[in-house]
Amino acid sequence: MSHLRAVLVDDEPLALRLLQSMLEETPGIEVVATCRNGREALSAVARHTPDILFLDVQMPGMNGFEVVRRLQGDTIPLVIFATAYDHYALEAFEVHAVDYVLKPLEGDRLEVAIQRARERLLQRSAGSGDDTGGEKARLMASLESVDGRAERPSNEGPGKLAIKDRGRIIMLNQADVEWIDAAGDYMCVHAGGETHIMRSTMKELQQQLCGETFKRVHRSTLVNLEYIEQIKVLTKGEYLLTLASGAEVKVSRNYRQPIKDYLDASRGAAAY
Repeated sequence: MSHLRAVLVDDEPLALRLLQSMLEETPGIEVVATCRNGREALSAVARHTPDILFLDVQMPGMNGFEVVRRLQGDTIPLVIFATAYDHYALEAFEVHAVDYVLKPLEGDRLEVAIQRARERLLQRSAGSGDDTGGEKARLMASLESVDGRAERPSNEGPGKLAIKDRGRIIMLNQADVEWIDAAGDYMCVHAGGETHIMRSTMKELQQQLCGETFKRVHRSTLVNLEYIEQIKVLTKGEYLLTLASGAEVKVSRNYRQPIKDYLDASRGAAAY
């Protein structure tokens, strides 16, 4: 799927115009409606049947979560929350949001959210997207992580990552973790086709992970080098990684050195 129709909802005119401007510069995105409140949003969704709904949380009258719960129809759009408040992340996962992006919006972070929506839509079209109950259970059950700190030096081999799940502690093998990205105060740990949500800062999580295997490629993203299958050189000194699962992760210019080193070591390249 290459072309996505989007409805934008925000009661702040400046924020709405900024989001619209950013999306209009994004290839494959068509903004079909902009709305200032929940009532307008419900009407626009019914009229345009968009693929994605970009939604603020705090709005007069009907907040963003109420909008999602009132959506009806066979094809409900995927929801990406765009808000200035990080403490609504838990509730966002309860309503099966694709992503939770904090204001002020950043282009790279917005691209991550859009890519996640594309992947979810592909799952739907392939008949594997009707797993909202299971997804909710996984996300909600693993929302709290054990507040542990690193007990091994970063040059040791991969160990385990402790994640709390329905009263149990799952000892997730670090070797099974493909990549990790931040969503507000939470870390989305992608492993074995599932996403585990743990409350942690990026710095704390890096302390727990094997420094030789996991590299930070963006302010909000860590990648397991063992899962990189393709590296595409972009403009402005950036890279695009394709991982074993098919997920695509952009490497920002400020964090490109680990990937350059990886290329030099694995392919003997002199310059990239």
